[in-house]
Amino acid sequence: MRKINFNAGPSAMPLPALELAQKEMLNFEGTGMSIMEHSHRGKDFLRVHEEAKALLRELMEIPSTHEVLFMQGGASMQFALVPMNFLKEGKSADYVVTGTWGKKALEEAQRVGKARAAWQQTDAQGRYVRVPKQSEVSFDAHACYVHTTSNNTLYGSQYWEFLDTGKLWQVCDMSSDILSRRVEVSQFGLIYAGAQKNLGPAGLVVVVVHKAFLEEAAKQLPLIFRYATFAEHDSLLNTPSTFGIYMLRNCLRWLKAEGGVSAMAERNEKKARALYAVLDELPDFYVAPVEKESRSQMNVVFHLKNPALDEAFVKAAAAENMAGVKGHRSTGGMRASIYNAVNQQDVEALAAFMRRFAR
Repeated sequence: MRKINFNAGPSAMPLPALELAQKEMLNFEGTGMSIMEHSHRGKDFLRVHEEAKALLRELMEIPSTHEVLFMQGGASMQFALVPMNFLKEGKSADYVVTGTWGKKALEEAQRVGKARAAWQQTDAQGRYVRVPKQSEVSFDAHACYVHTTSNNTLYGSQYWEFLDTGKLWQVCDMSSDILSRRVEVSQFGLIYAGAQKNLGPAGLVVVVVHKAFLEEAAKQLPLIFRYATFAEHDSLLNTPSTFGIYMLRNCLRWLKAEGGVSAMAERNEKKARALYAVLDELPDFYVAPVEKESRSQMNVVFHLKNPALDEAFVKAAAAENMAGVKGHRSTGGMRASIYNAVNQQDVEALAAFMRRFAR
């Protein structure tokens, strides 16, 4: 029996995508080899590579002004690569810090050059509980770029309206909500996302970058650290994550068959509503720390009013075949990650369990 998977990443993947990989594991499309054994420059893999790019462009509505890159190293490597490429000597970058990953991105930028927090706020307990309003953020008009994090996996907040950065390039870490709802890609100079939440397995990073922004990138870096190099070589400068790109292709096929991003957005809103309803019904038992207008539809974070019950909650959930409900080690509490591949039935099962546990 498969688990009901609420892990934050690596996380649940669409069953049809996994089943196709299982079917083709030893013999990809009659070639007599696994996709993992194919040359990354051979026609069989390149067909997968091109389909993955085309599906991503279609589903995200990526304009021709932007390049699509497949990279490795996780989103955490992008924390360093972004300033290495775009933070010019003698200039600065603005970071809007709404959670742990945004804070880590800022810290990496400060190792490369000059960067500052244009906004950063926590509650009395040191928790990030909301994203800022436009009026609260003051950008440096000469900043090389503004970095934001669209969804905060650890603390459970999410932008529902992205900040207007004016003429400044906006760089956004969309690792935990990419393809969960429609975004206007043209609003961003660069989008990056680790695959292990909504796109596929860990080890692959998708980057969508404006060609004009690429023109501003540093030219003196080693080739392997330049976004422009990956664009010039169609992400094939060195051996890419071939299995990761294959699984990305499988997941994107599934998403398209399920109705695309608009269908996912409707499902995700319904799933999140089911869990937040429980938290709002039982405020004497569960604490939902994130302000309502900033609540994430991907990561529903909550605490038990009595922390002594945390271990019992996790054990009882495991007995109900549920995995991944324990919060991140740095934040404690509970977290249900309900990415695209988590279905409504599984979310309703968690909601029912939460009510039973409280009783």
